[in-house]
Amino acid sequence: LKGETPLDIAYQSQNHFMVYMIQEEERMRNRRNNRLLKILEKYELFLMLASSLTFMWAIGYVMDLSSDSWLLKGGLLLSLLFGMSLFVRQLVGLKNLRYLPTVFLLSSVFWMSMTWFFWFLPDILYTQEMQLSLDMMGLLYYFYKTWSTDPGYIKTSEEERKENIIALAEAGCLDFRTFCTSCLVRKPLRSVHCLACQACVARYDQHSLWTGQCIGIGNHYYYLLFLFFLMITGVWLLYGALQYWSIHCAASFHQDGAWTFFTQTVSCSPWVSYISSVACFHTLWASLWLTVQLYQIVFLGLTSHERMNLLVQRKSSKHPVSLRRTPYNLGCFQNLADFFQCSCFGMFKPNVIDWAKQYKLFHLAKEKNVHSV
Repeated sequence: LKGETPLDIAYQSQNHFMVYMIQEEERMRNRRNNRLLKILEKYELFLMLASSLTFMWAIGYVMDLSSDSWLLKGGLLLSLLFGMSLFVRQLVGLKNLRYLPTVFLLSSVFWMSMTWFFWFLPDILYTQEMQLSLDMMGLLYYFYKTWSTDPGYIKTSEEERKENIIALAEAGCLDFRTFCTSCLVRKPLRSVHCLACQACVARYDQHSLWTGQCIGIGNHYYYLLFLFFLMITGVWLLYGALQYWSIHCAASFHQDGAWTFFTQTVSCSPWVSYISSVACFHTLWASLWLTVQLYQIVFLGLTSHERMNLLVQRKSSKHPVSLRRTPYNLGCFQNLADFFQCSCFGMFKPNVIDWAKQYKLFHLAKEKNVHSV
């Protein structure tokens, strides 16, 4: 009646999140009515990857300029950053924003491989060249398997949904612990509804920032191998960078000290220093996260989501909460056998459990007084 739009009311309420959501909805509606933006939306992921590749190359090109003016280089880098943020804001939809870390990772791997083959290849042995090539192939293969494999989405028919709702309602168990109000499905044990994917995932571990995909029962194994090959690839590239600096740069770490060695290597080859810092970043987070993942799988028998829930419960509960005494921790070797579904040369028999259809808690462990997660 007053002629106010939803955006006007959001401004009056001073709710910044609501203002942002309404503006995003308006922008999405304008995109649907624009023919050019419709075409761009169809190839949005490809454009994101191409722009990320160009952006990373442009940063290295600016750093590699022959000019000694850091003010000029800093201004150019700020301009690149502003242009990239403008591109993301105007052309990347809200749905595909979650893939920004993924395209950054893929761009990093591409330029790391280009640096290896064009900068480091003349100074390394043939066996080292083959080793990195195999590691790079393994990295890309397991990234693709992690990204493309069904993580364990809970799928039910319309008839099964109705039957489950009636059964849970009659039993008085129709609550968030046993039923997902978004997917309208009965939740199996260890399953979680992912807000990013809008689906329930069996034995949910996390929504991976770097793959843009949920990690669950279906692709957790591939995810660990992806982390392993990313770590090994980063280590090989850092080794190649050290060899390159020792041959082509005059500075010595033992003779000149850390700071002089750092400044000399950066000025000797800014591109190699830039790519080495990117490789160091990916190596650090991949190795740390792989260590955490293996610790959770082997020593706790838990997923990342379950461990975080127990840590929160430990802070708020008056009673002691143990991370190790849970129904899913069956000992280190049995945990390994269950996760990788291997018998360890016949020493252990892996438990075959369909976590997409497991609704009742059964105690596999022999210990008593275990806590449910």
